[in-house]
Amino acid sequence: MSTRLKPFVCLAAGLATVACGSEQAPAPAPTTEAAPALVARPAELRLDGVDPCTLFTEPQLDELKITEQPEPLPVDNQREGPTCSLPVAKGEPHYTYYVEAITGADLAAWLTGDRHKSSKNTEPGQVERFPALTHYGRGGAPSDCETLVGVAEGQTLRVQLYPVTRGAFDQRQLCELSAGAAALAVRTLGSRG
Repeated sequence: MSTRLKPFVCLAAGLATVACGSEQAPAPAPTTEAAPALVARPAELRLDGVDPCTLFTEPQLDELKITEQPEPLPVDNQREGPTCSLPVAKGEPHYTYYVEAITGADLAAWLTGDRHKSSKNTEPGQVERFPALTHYGRGGAPSDCETLVGVAEGQTLRVQLYPVTRGAFDQRQLCELSAGAAALAVRTLGSRG
């Protein structure tokens, strides 16, 4: 057989063949998905007993364009800790911030633990020098964005921005607004000593 035909005969013999002649195909590298590294926490800002509605000063509420009094929500199957609703409801677009004090989960739970979802994008970052995750759905129209801040060991401040007016924001805008509100809440929490 001509040496020019040998590669074609090998290919025709089957793509699953590991070796053709004396040349070996490289073995595929094992795939292990490592959790992204998070920045070190600069302090411990405990959330035990914190009412999330008190995490915003009047000037901060004005900065966020909150139009109604912050309202505590009951802890239910969708919320893991005390939660405050902060609506922006005058003029368009309408949207609501949900600020939640989670005292039973660290950021690692969203990276590799029981809160990790393959249907969500989870991007590491930081808010006010604290480790944080940006968490939102993959594909489709943007429906919300969560900023999760690891304010203390085993505790997470969650700030979710939920647009009531559909189509008013793209995903980047939702996440920027959520991160901005989270930064204000962390500043207030840090100022309490």
